[in-house]
Amino acid sequence: MTTHADASASELGRILKAWRGMRGLSQLELSLETGVSQRHLSFIESGRSAPTRQMLMVVADGLDMPFRERNQLLLAAGYAPIYAEESWDAASFAIVRHALEGMLAHHEPFPALVMDRYWNVVMANEATRRMLGSFIDLDRWARPRNMLRLIFDPEGLRPFVADWDDISAALLQRVRRESVGGVIDDATRELVTSLHAYPDIDASTMDDPAGDLPVIPLTLADADHRLSYFSLVTTVGTPRSPGPQELRVECLVPVDEATKAWHRHLRD
Repeated sequence: MTTHADASASELGRILKAWRGMRGLSQLELSLETGVSQRHLSFIESGRSAPTRQMLMVVADGLDMPFRERNQLLLAAGYAPIYAEESWDAASFAIVRHALEGMLAHHEPFPALVMDRYWNVVMANEATRRMLGSFIDLDRWARPRNMLRLIFDPEGLRPFVADWDDISAALLQRVRRESVGGVIDDATRELVTSLHAYPDIDASTMDDPAGDLPVIPLTLADADHRLSYFSLVTTVGTPRSPGPQELRVECLVPVDEATKAWHRHLRD
């Protein structure tokens, strides 16, 4: 008969093995990284030893686990989470919100937005709304708006994206590269799968549409205008909870004078 303790130990071992696999570490390599003996790590993974909370955090440091996943590790071991799950409108989040609002306002008249780990927009400046609204009817899209779905959907920005094969491939690579902790979790995997379900998605090749530019610009074009940007991405430094750790500020920087002039004209 399997007890609750047995099930917890099994889940804890599964999580640790999965993270070792994702980081490409053997038990010996993790032992050398953390100072926890290989024998003890083996016992923890097999359920023969119950680790202390402090030891679990040492192992989590060695695996470079994000805060949300550390909470899951603690729960699997029977401990309470130690990283607070703060909501976006929590009072403790106010200082971060205020700083982000200042960044977005400072980037005017050019687009800037804040997204969570799944590319859902949680904040955006007026320039972002003006830019997106010049191509699509934003009221048709429920909040929180997901930028990837907005770009990939044929009823969204997709018809206006120039160099589609290159941009779609680059964005899918970014999803993997910028995942929190460098790991594709189940929700991110589901998001990527949903993007592949849209037509004309081929990430197998990636040419360089930018010529001698060091970046691949996102270009949106219709009969009236052509707007080209590259991204500057900023994260919250030294976060203490999952919410701030998972936020990403994306500032769109015009790559040509025509795009700059278009935004300045709309602002004035």
